[in-house]
Amino acid sequence: MDWLTEYKIPVGRTAKTVVDWLTDNFAWLFDGLATVMQTMIDGLLFILNVPPPLVTVAIFAGVAWFLQRKLSVVLLTVLGFLFILNQGYWEETMETLTLVLSSCVLCMALGVPLGIAAAHRPRLYAAMRPVLDLMQTLPTFVYLIPAIVFFGIGMVPGLLATAIFVLPAPVRLTHLGVSSTPAHLIEAGEAFGASPRQLLWKIELPYAMPQIMAGLTQTIMLSLSMVVIAALVGADGLGVPVVRALNSVNTALGFEAGLVIVVVAIVLDRIFRSKA
Repeated sequence: MDWLTEYKIPVGRTAKTVVDWLTDNFAWLFDGLATVMQTMIDGLLFILNVPPPLVTVAIFAGVAWFLQRKLSVVLLTVLGFLFILNQGYWEETMETLTLVLSSCVLCMALGVPLGIAAAHRPRLYAAMRPVLDLMQTLPTFVYLIPAIVFFGIGMVPGLLATAIFVLPAPVRLTHLGVSSTPAHLIEAGEAFGASPRQLLWKIELPYAMPQIMAGLTQTIMLSLSMVVIAALVGADGLGVPVVRALNSVNTALGFEAGLVIVVVAIVLDRIFRSKA
């Protein structure tokens, strides 16, 4: 079987060549993207850290009431954040929320328009599908290598790796929602003289909104699943104590940080899930 490996396809060498070429020729672009993403991260972190913790808890409780109109969700939100305060992970939680919210802004801003375009152009979605499959199935650690090369160590490469992993969710769910709009609704809109833009805003998007909101919650959950991996490239947040616990085999620290991540995931899911 040596003859199979004698003419090895240069996958790794080709990838390295591409990365080196991008680094040499587009350093200005990566520096600009890093500046934009770092500014967004710093801004969100500043907003979350300016109010006292109890004020922030009250704000999240107000958002929960505004979105869900359920006292049970408000109570869960308050108790969840009070538990985080009790465990002493408030600062790390705000850093993790910054990464999650930044990822949501980036992924929804890109994913929803891409999903809409794919729903209206089947050939475009057919071309996008293998790329989306690759983005979700390629081991996330692989993303970290070019991310470090292009952006260095810190929150930016963590955000980039998270966005690459998470982006297929809002794209797929937006495509599913828009493409499943019943034909009779489209025909009714066309019969009343609606333009393609009006069909999109008044028929397709309202019908697809539950799927788009499901894409948002999936974005949040997948972003939270990346906090530990992001910590490996210098991103702050709840992933840092988890990595520290893993390195020192500290069971107590690992369970504390892990449970706080679970609480954050449950609270955000209940706040932003689509109302039945």
